[in-house]
Formats: sequence, C-alpha cells, structure tokens
Amino acid sequence: MTTQELLPVSELTELIDGVRTAVAARADWSGTAQLVADQLRRHLPTPAVLTPKQRLGSPDRYTSHTLYVEPDSSFSIIALVWRPGQFTRIHDHVTWCVFGVIQGTEHEELYDADLNLVGRSDNHTGDVSGFAPPGDIHRVHNTGDTTAISIHIYGTDVTRIGTSARRFYN
Repeated sequence: MTTQELLPVSELTELIDGVRTAVAARADWSGTAQLVADQLRRHLPTPAVLTPKQRLGSPDRYTSHTLYVEPDSSFSIIALVWRPGQFTRIHDHVTWCVFGVIQGTEHEELYDADLNLVGRSDNHTGDVSGFAPPGDIHRVHNTGDTTAISIHIYGTDVTRIGTSARRFYN
C-alpha cells in the first residue's frame, strides 16, 4: 500500500465538516463510526476526487491515496484503489473505521475473534459501512473484473502511524 501527497480538499469540504461534527459529538467508537457513516452517506465523493492516473491503481497491490488529515490527528480520509483480484490480509483496526464504495464492488468477509467466517457481503457503489474494535476483523477483496475504489475514514492520522491495521492474521 502506498500513500501519496495530500490532494486539494475543496471537493471534500462538506464531508470534512460533517466528519468534524460527528467526531466532536464525542460518542464511543461504535457511535462515532455510525455518525461518521451518516456523514459519508450524505457527502460520498465521486471517483473524480482522484486523478485519472491515481484511479488506475497498481498492478502489484491495492494502493492508497491520502485525501485529508485533520490537523489534530482525530481523523484521516484515504482513498483505496483495488484492481481485480487484489485483497487485504485478514486484519483488525487500531480505531473506528468507515468506508464507502465510489466505484465498482468490494467483497468483504467478516470474522469473529477465533477467525471463524461469520459473514460476507458485496459492497457496491454507494454502499457505506462503519465499525469499531472489537468486532472489526475482516478481509476486503475485489472479486469483480473492474477497478474498485473506496473512501475510508479512520479515527486517527493513519499517515502518522503507517497503517490502520492493528493486527494481521494468517
């Protein structure tokens, strides 16, 4: 996964303001994830938030592009680009996470603490979901034949810590 330079935020202003409001409510992580998910549903950007070159992704692995980091590190907005067949390892997170698909379809597998598969879903363009630890173990896979792009909002500055994943599982 790679991180690019921060992009202009003018197209994300309403989303950023909405996430600020959600975070300022100071709910628990699960509540914050739901409040942020509501904002992402209202202000889900289009793939045009990325340059045409960024929307291509990488043939080697899924790529990330940092769109915005709140100055106090309370949240960051990242775009992930998945070519067909690309996937994450099974992992959990260091904080709450919300994601919305802006192009294509992402297949998600959910696991319990013993790594038993407990659910599967296909998230299509326009779908938004949020979750918080514990109970956030999953794997994401582009099972389609076109590039998928999603917007992820994390409750920390992931550029500072390097990843949103707390642990990876085999």
